[in-house]
Amino acid sequence: MFDITEIKVLAGRGGDGAITFRREKFVPFGGPDGGDGGKGGDVIIEADPAVMNLWGFKKKQLYKGDNGGSGAAQKKHGRNGDPLILKVPEGTVVYVKNVDGFDDVLGDLESAGDQVIVAQGGRGGLGNVHFASSTNQTPRLAQSGENGEAKVISLELKLIADVGIIGYPNVGKSSLLALSSAAKPEIANYPFTTKEPIVGVVGVNFENFVLAEIPGLIDGAHLGRGLGHDFLRHSMRTRLLIHLIDGTAESPLDNMIKVNNELSLFDSKLALKPQIVVINKIDLPEVQDKKKEIKKSFKEAGIDVHFVSAMNGEGIPGLMKTVNDLLKASDILNQQPAAKVFRPLPRHKQVSITRDGDVFVVSEPELERIVSRVDMSDTTIQGQILGQMVRLHVDKALENAGIKRGDIIRCGAAEWEW
Repeated sequence: MFDITEIKVLAGRGGDGAITFRREKFVPFGGPDGGDGGKGGDVIIEADPAVMNLWGFKKKQLYKGDNGGSGAAQKKHGRNGDPLILKVPEGTVVYVKNVDGFDDVLGDLESAGDQVIVAQGGRGGLGNVHFASSTNQTPRLAQSGENGEAKVISLELKLIADVGIIGYPNVGKSSLLALSSAAKPEIANYPFTTKEPIVGVVGVNFENFVLAEIPGLIDGAHLGRGLGHDFLRHSMRTRLLIHLIDGTAESPLDNMIKVNNELSLFDSKLALKPQIVVINKIDLPEVQDKKKEIKKSFKEAGIDVHFVSAMNGEGIPGLMKTVNDLLKASDILNQQPAAKVFRPLPRHKQVSITRDGDVFVVSEPELERIVSRVDMSDTTIQGQILGQMVRLHVDKALENAGIKRGDIIRCGAAEWEW
């Protein structure tokens, strides 16, 4: 199973605003009529039940959204870019790297149709009709479209199942799944025969639940040893865990404690999931001989245990009925939903003035989008740009920075004299 990958996404660029003027015969008052550019297309990730894994993202690493169209005369608005929708399996968690290099959760797509916008398309630029005023009736200014967001996205598939079978390698998880459902896992007498989760549907009294065999783990699994992260990641989705223990182990209780320690070290919430402790291999004489001893040691720890044989099926029907009853219990069904995380949009970036030698460098996104469209050597346009600098409070910021007449201003790629 290809269940974790990293991709790059680039949302569509916004269309440019138009610089046009209405000139018609017998129409005495024309004026600006440049339309706005269209918004760039978002990049969206959506859960789709028809997609089974993340294999489709293995070969292609960069995904680009559709660009918005430019504005036109007669106040015609540019076409909005179509969103790019990437389909992933149900149960995919979407992460984005923050400025500190850590992963933030953007979305947890549990059900079909769940969506998350991972990259916003750029805004379309304003046409020159928006820059007309009583003192500037022929504006030759317009905005360029914004670039779309570019992000590095991690996709992680976490198996969705009602019940997960956990335990050390080679304790009989595959055999238990095969006897309980129609699943056909690989079964052999050596560790790590299962290298990816296997699911099956178990029927009990005309009711069904999904049972998953989770890959085995070893000590240190929370650090990624063995198949540790595969095991632990896929355990997160389950509502209930069957903790299967080898009855021939020197100390079954110690084995259970070690596995639960791995759960807790990986995620404290994982260790709090309800568990049914099951001792396997009751068909072997050596396990029969120490059944009372095993039962007593677990009882002293306050734990009830079930004894089964994944070889001949002994005890499995009763175990599955117990599992089904627990799934229907109110304390399982009515678990508190995870708290929603609200991420407010950042405020508009304030004007920033820095010095590059004798040049005053202005950082103001709105102004940069305007000067990128015009010829700053034109004195008429310079006058109109000054009006925009007053509107955006850039003039005050420059004066506070100590600018003098004749000094050079740089904004984006444009330079002109103050």
